[in-house]
Amino acid sequence: MNYSRRRLIKQGAALGLGFFLGTRAQREALRIGVVLPYSGVYAQLGEDITNGMLLYFEEVRNQAGGRPIQLVREDETADPAVALRKVTKLVEQDRVDLLTGLVSTAAAYAVRDYVHNTKNILIVSNAGGNALTRERKSPYIFRTSFTSWQVSFPLGRWVAERIGKRVAIVAADYAFGRESAAAFKESFLAAGGQIVDEVYTPLGSTDFSAALTRLVRARPQAVFGFLAGSDAVIFLKQYAQFGLKGSVPLTTTGFTVEEDVIRAVGRDAEGAYSSLHWAVRLAIPENQRFVQAYRRRFNRTPSVYSMQGYDTARVIVEGVNALQGDLANKDRLVEALEGIRFRGPRGLFEFDPKTHQVVQNIYVRQVRDVGGELANAVVADLGRVRDPG
Repeated sequence: MNYSRRRLIKQGAALGLGFFLGTRAQREALRIGVVLPYSGVYAQLGEDITNGMLLYFEEVRNQAGGRPIQLVREDETADPAVALRKVTKLVEQDRVDLLTGLVSTAAAYAVRDYVHNTKNILIVSNAGGNALTRERKSPYIFRTSFTSWQVSFPLGRWVAERIGKRVAIVAADYAFGRESAAAFKESFLAAGGQIVDEVYTPLGSTDFSAALTRLVRARPQAVFGFLAGSDAVIFLKQYAQFGLKGSVPLTTTGFTVEEDVIRAVGRDAEGAYSSLHWAVRLAIPENQRFVQAYRRRFNRTPSVYSMQGYDTARVIVEGVNALQGDLANKDRLVEALEGIRFRGPRGLFEFDPKTHQVVQNIYVRQVRDVGGELANAVVADLGRVRDPG
């Protein structure tokens, strides 16, 4: 045993075992289990979230609480059974200190009971099903992204007051799509709006002609839609082909016209309104710095998923820093995370201590051509929105 190590042990003995254990924790890597889709239909989302995390970790020199950060990645594949298996492996074999990730709501629901029963901290960086902050909430689960209610409910009143009172709905036929439509309807109807038709389409649809024909016949003043990924790309192209673009305003939650979709469809997305907790052109210093740094690092424009990864990494670092790297007591980590508050790319970030859902501003964006580039520009700030839990 060399002199410096003998001296360290003597100092630990003199000051108490807690000091020695804390010093040991500082030397050990902070192992973060990351469960995201790196293959399949949601692979781009997994990559964007991971890139956002990597950017923030690099900004703090890959350290938290005096411990080097080590990511242990697993492919969620958006399959609930696979997600549960990967989370179990990360906890029981890899011995990670905490967990993060999950794009699919079904995957998040699948791992909820295991995480809760084993008292492992999980920071959800995307999956937006309402139940995680309501009937299935857990003291050990936090969410840095959104709920389907949080991003859709505020838009209903805005559409009724600014766009029109007669709206047709088209949404993907699965839990998140129906939750989004229900949240929009709740505030839209309360503001005096009328739903003239409602169509739900199967996931993976390649032909929306039947749904679009119904929309044309309903003669709405606007359409509210929720589709994502390849469904959104195909829908937007066919919406334009049916002559609806430019004549019937399209309103939606932001995922339908997020940056990855805009890149795929181009002008077919122009003019669409959407509600979300971030926009690439959100004109605040924190966001401008983030967008510039992300473009320099990855040579592409960030998406909302990139931003969520970035903020998730900051939450992890600030929580671990608050405990000086000692995560032995998970309840202390819960308390530290509940107290996190900062200004980031989306604006003010803070958790609701009752639900562990982020409280955040929701913005109305419109896809516009600014200097020859199509992007979501903020046209209204709907204020701070707290999921009711």
